[in-house]
Amino acid sequence: MLLLIIGLLLFTGVHLIPALAPGLRGTWHGRMGEAGYKGTFSLLLLLGIGLIVAGWRSTQPALVYLPPPAIHPVAIGLLVVAFLLLVVSTRKSRLRQWIRHPQLTGVLLWGSAHLLLNGDTRSLLLFGWLTLWALVEIIAINRREGVWIKEAVPGWGTELVTLLITAVVVGVVVFVHPWIAGVPVH
Repeated sequence: MLLLIIGLLLFTGVHLIPALAPGLRGTWHGRMGEAGYKGTFSLLLLLGIGLIVAGWRSTQPALVYLPPPAIHPVAIGLLVVAFLLLVVSTRKSRLRQWIRHPQLTGVLLWGSAHLLLNGDTRSLLLFGWLTLWALVEIIAINRREGVWIKEAVPGWGTELVTLLITAVVVGVVVFVHPWIAGVPVH
């Protein structure tokens, strides 16, 4: 469990620096330059992810609650929407007219869906922490950036491509889930 906690602290802490500690970000950037800043930022995130995966795989879960089976389809639906939002975060989309932070909102839905599907200690830690982090990050970024300026609405062809990409991403995640999490998607 310690590796999982250290990984979560590292991953979320590094992400929160630009929004909550702009002075530290400025010092870091000033000392290392753009490439050095981005490189160390990325390496720290990868280390955090590695520790999260290793911590997850090495932690013996203890059951806290048993999710009701009836909630399963709702949670799976939330996961599909979460992956759609993750794809939308890298593309133009009509959804950006309603959702200011599609990637963080996707993480929030992803974590919430996993909390509906899993009632063990390591799931509560991982998914609860990342859900809370996404919410804090959204609030912090909104404060830092101020008024939301919406992007132009793309054509329907762009939206169709986004849906196709989402279908591929969901398929890949279902395929690799057993190797990452140690359990297949049910």
